[in-house]
Amino acid sequence: MLDLPNTTIIEGNAVRWGKAGGGPPLVAIHGTPFSSQVWRRIVPQLEDRRTIYYFDLVGYGLSEMRDGQDVSLAVQNKVLAALFAEWGLERPDVLAHDFGGATALRAYYLNGLRYGSLTIFDAVALAPWGSPLVQHVRKYEPAFSGMPDYMHRALLRAYLQTAAHNPLPEQAMDIYCAPWLGPVGQPAFYRQIGQMDQKYTDEVEGRYERMECPVTVLWGQNDEWIPYEKGVALAASISDGACIPISDSGHLVQEDRPEAIVAAVLKQFSQS
Repeated sequence: MLDLPNTTIIEGNAVRWGKAGGGPPLVAIHGTPFSSQVWRRIVPQLEDRRTIYYFDLVGYGLSEMRDGQDVSLAVQNKVLAALFAEWGLERPDVLAHDFGGATALRAYYLNGLRYGSLTIFDAVALAPWGSPLVQHVRKYEPAFSGMPDYMHRALLRAYLQTAAHNPLPEQAMDIYCAPWLGPVGQPAFYRQIGQMDQKYTDEVEGRYERMECPVTVLWGQNDEWIPYEKGVALAASISDGACIPISDSGHLVQEDRPEAIVAAVLKQFSQS
């Protein structure tokens, strides 16, 4: 498990973060409904080459969760910009997945953040997006938030498994479920789904152009949440290179094929 011993107040929210390793900075940004623990198998492979900064998005993981909280994509890029300032970073390398990808893109095109390189995979970036579950929860969020615990646990586990192409080990399932359980976690889980709105990617999709840094786009070939074709389109919009397919992998590449992420980041380092 990754350690997140630090807390910074950003936009009125307590954001938990940690860092590991030594060398030039790399910032890792997780997606939904996960936490920085998705990097627990990635960080040890990179920390001898980079100082890796990781954090839990507002409303996720160990970061603050509360009623009435804005946990949408509208706030996450502001959090990233504030953390860059907190850490004294100007052009770090960035590794981003899912909503983390949307956050990195929004921060680049809306907040003017600049990166040494960007490795982005299975990102929420191009319309349309949002699974049938997302659409249903957005209509009936209070009903889902108040479900009996056993129903919520069953739904949560089933939903998380659809992110991976291969069966999730029980330890991984427990790690990803933990933040979303109990009287605080359960409503927080449905809160973040309820605030998923395509308008936040629509705001930046029209701005996509070749980024001012090397960009590597990877995608799980078996991603059932966001199909591989979206990765092809994203790569064509922001990168000089083609999207790299990752075989035997779904949306949660960190579990299905973590070595593919490590290899891509190391290759990016060697070219920068």
